[in-house]
Amino acid sequence: MLGVGAYMDDELIGMAGCSADCDSMWQIGVDVLPDYRRKRIASALTSRLASEILERDKVPFYCCAWSNIRSARNAVKSGFVPAWVEMTIKPAEVVDEMNHVVPKTGMPDCP
Repeated sequence: MLGVGAYMDDELIGMAGCSADCDSMWQIGVDVLPDYRRKRIASALTSRLASEILERDKVPFYCCAWSNIRSARNAVKSGFVPAWVEMTIKPAEVVDEMNHVVPKTGMPDCP
């Protein structure tokens, strides 16, 4: 339905878009190129898109798996609060891979 982008010079480095999941609520999705992550670009894009959605008299919402820690943090940084939770079960290896956990150490692979 709507999207916003972040550019570095002429390169698109991040984008947030939304889909009309129903008449009154639009769901936000966001991604940033790996070299530009952890620089608040995702939260800036998410917040801006949420404001644009509200200006159109729609309700913005953000969904992610709680096991996707980075995405859940982005939602909170962008002003969203948990409203509902859907629980699923995944093997620990899948969750570790999603969160870039280094095998044997159990620690996230973060700089």
